[in-house]
Amino acid sequence: MKAKYLSIYDEITEKIKNKEYKPRTILPSENDLMNKYSVSRDTIRKALTLLEQNGYIQKIKGKGSLVLEVNKFDFPVSGIVSFKELADKMGLKCETIVEKLQVVKADKLLIKNLNLSSKEEAWQVIRVREIDGERVILDKDFINKKYVASLTEEICKNSIYEYIENELGLQISFAKKEITVEEVTEEDTRYLDLENHHMIVVVRNYVYLNDASLFQYTESRHRTDKFRFVDFARRNS
Repeated sequence: MKAKYLSIYDEITEKIKNKEYKPRTILPSENDLMNKYSVSRDTIRKALTLLEQNGYIQKIKGKGSLVLEVNKFDFPVSGIVSFKELADKMGLKCETIVEKLQVVKADKLLIKNLNLSSKEEAWQVIRVREIDGERVILDKDFINKKYVASLTEEICKNSIYEYIENELGLQISFAKKEITVEEVTEEDTRYLDLENHHMIVVVRNYVYLNDASLFQYTESRHRTDKFRFVDFARRNS
């Protein structure tokens, strides 16, 4: 039997999708929802927390739960797709802003996540993705300099993957991904239009070439109300 808070979550989700609870309006109070569903405050809070984590509401201290616009862009979980490829496919009005492009020496993060030695170097690329005038994705890329000797701002604004495959002749083969929901950082606040959001979806990518060499570690930080992460799965009998 489904937990009560999940049933409440499903019902409120449908009402948000059907515009019964309109974007930019406040949901009924916790007390009103407790009375409506005849449940405890803890049950209501579990449902509201799940709604917030999935980008349907934003809790605002002293005001309540703000209903968010749920028109989300589908972001594929499986497959390796550059932002440029995704934007072209979906016909999005996008701009990439290169905030930082530099060579850095391997620190503890890169030794761990990019398998570098302390003497090796990597490109650090920080880019903001703007969709319809809103800064909604922060991409932090680290690329092993052994495989990509040079990078320019123009390449980073266009497509690093396109450059690697078409100009350098390297074949990008597979990636391992981790997806988490985390609290926003000062860096997120500095680079993104967060509109009072205090949670963010973080996708960490470990990307490999066709010889199984790990060449890129990426941390891609997405505003929760703008993206839906999708996948296709088939059960093998």
